[in-house]
Amino acid sequence: MTAAIASIPEHAWTPVHYPGAVTDPDTGELISDAEVAETEFTAFTSTKHPVTARLVVRRVRDRAHDQAGDQELFPVWRHHPFFTNNTEPTAQADITHRRHAIIETVFADLIDGPLAHLPSGRFAANSAWAICAAITHNLLRAAGTLTSPRHAAARGATLRRHIVTVPARIAHPQRRTVLHLPEHWPWAEQWNTLWHNVFRPATGPPHVA
Repeated sequence: MTAAIASIPEHAWTPVHYPGAVTDPDTGELISDAEVAETEFTAFTSTKHPVTARLVVRRVRDRAHDQAGDQELFPVWRHHPFFTNNTEPTAQADITHRRHAIIETVFADLIDGPLAHLPSGRFAANSAWAICAAITHNLLRAAGTLTSPRHAAARGATLRRHIVTVPARIAHPQRRTVLHLPEHWPWAEQWNTLWHNVFRPATGPPHVA
């Protein structure tokens, strides 16, 4: 596959602009455009049933050298290929593939969370649990967005660990409700940001105790 990617001529690369930013799988940074090209590729050549189809490749400039202060002598690219028989144009096929990757991430997030308890022996229970899973997933994503840019793109397990499963205790001194958060908690600032964004019209953020 490396040889197939290297054989793609420079003039074959076409810029592609995504409808929304996607996450670079190597750096975790959001990117909004890249270059794509394709070539013919035969997979499973060591078997009795080789398959020849399209090898669509997305490449993104590696900015790590620029950030390190190195002078770039030639462009360094990171390549992300996928093998498909999709008949769409190259750029549109790449966008479709990225959309599939996004929904697969959502499925993985749900399976790692509430959908891990499915299926049940009762259809109605499965239906109700799936609806509750969708509601909690959306609420958790909204909470992450209100917390910080990092948490907006974090997995559900990370959000549950950072802003949901909090070792706090509730006290009622002088008929007031006080939430005591753990001292030296690394996510106190982010949690306070979430509290402030959600409850700002009614009250202020709690104090770390």
